[in-house]
Amino acid sequence: MNSSVARTRRGVELGLVALAGLITACAYMLASLGERSTMPAGMIPFLVFVLSLLGVAHVVVRFVARGADPLLLPTAALLHGLGFVMIARLSDRWAGLQATWSLVGVAAFVLTLLVIERVGDLRRYQFTCLAFGVGLLLLPMVPGVGFTSGGARIWVSVGPINFQPGEFAKILLAIFFAAYLAERKELIVQGHTTVFGITLPELRHLAPILVAWGVSVVVMVGEKDLGSSLLFFTLFVVMLWVATERTSFLVVGLGLFAGGAVIAYKLFAHVQTRVDIWLNPWDQYTTRGYQPVQALFALANGGLTGTGLGIGDPGAIPAAHNDFIFAALGEELGLVGATAVLAALCCWWVQACALHCGHNVTSRSCWQRVSPPLRPFKRSSLWVACCAWCHSPVSHCRS
Repeated sequence: MNSSVARTRRGVELGLVALAGLITACAYMLASLGERSTMPAGMIPFLVFVLSLLGVAHVVVRFVARGADPLLLPTAALLHGLGFVMIARLSDRWAGLQATWSLVGVAAFVLTLLVIERVGDLRRYQFTCLAFGVGLLLLPMVPGVGFTSGGARIWVSVGPINFQPGEFAKILLAIFFAAYLAERKELIVQGHTTVFGITLPELRHLAPILVAWGVSVVVMVGEKDLGSSLLFFTLFVVMLWVATERTSFLVVGLGLFAGGAVIAYKLFAHVQTRVDIWLNPWDQYTTRGYQPVQALFALANGGLTGTGLGIGDPGAIPAAHNDFIFAALGEELGLVGATAVLAALCCWWVQACALHCGHNVTSRSCWQRVSPPLRPFKRSSLWVACCAWCHSPVSHCRS
């Protein structure tokens, strides 16, 4: 890339990163003033911490990936900053834990830039990703390490830190699926057996990815993390469809998805409970439906422009920091602010797609210009956006 273009991109990124840091600092100050009517005592350390993290990320990009897109890092920084402010708004302890995860995230970002020069290089680590991914899925099953919460055994406790290793496992397994399909696309497409009009590939070519998918789903079902199991199955089907460009795989996969959802509903009581609450939480407002109803009340209380940072009551939503942080944001930022957050996420995804489409993501030939072996990697960004949507109260609540 032309050096002058690279310098311009890094200059734009620096300005936007500084703006994201300033917005985060102002939001933190407003939240403290609204809640306590005093300036936060840790304002300066907080500002230094946020700007230091963003500064490190920017400096690494400037020296390691000089031609990188200038919008992705600032958008991620803005979303992270607003989330951090809301976590700090709910609890100082959770803010400390979030700070730890922020350090881990930036460290992972830097390490990825240093180790992975191009997206295609991830193919070299496909089986390493598979091994670590399955290992992380099994971690909650280890006695004394994993524990059950909300009917699912998906949490791990390491000292003062509790986290869901399955969230990291999904990323690693997505890399494995994409890499395996990218290398063996032609072999999978060239089927030799026809069943009900659908040409199937040789089992030996599809067996490794089927085994990986099967083990992952069985483990998640054993942990009663059925939502993630179905989401993971969707990831597998979509990536298989993207790699082979055969609609029959997508149609069959959607049918199996619907069947799996029905079976899960019939077999597991806690799934029936959650579906019933989603359909009509008002009938169980004082018991099991209390949390989603409170989230709906919070969004309604926010109205168009919100109550203002620090003036809402996010603590009225049980476990808001885990399940309904978006509802807490919606109450204090209103419809305008909540829409802006979703718009920022959409902009991140569109820009990620545009990187590989000549910056014209709406054109019909967009994905044809992406090298076929890399398409599974590129469309993984769509899965990130879908996951974010599925975890927002917009999809959790039906009113």
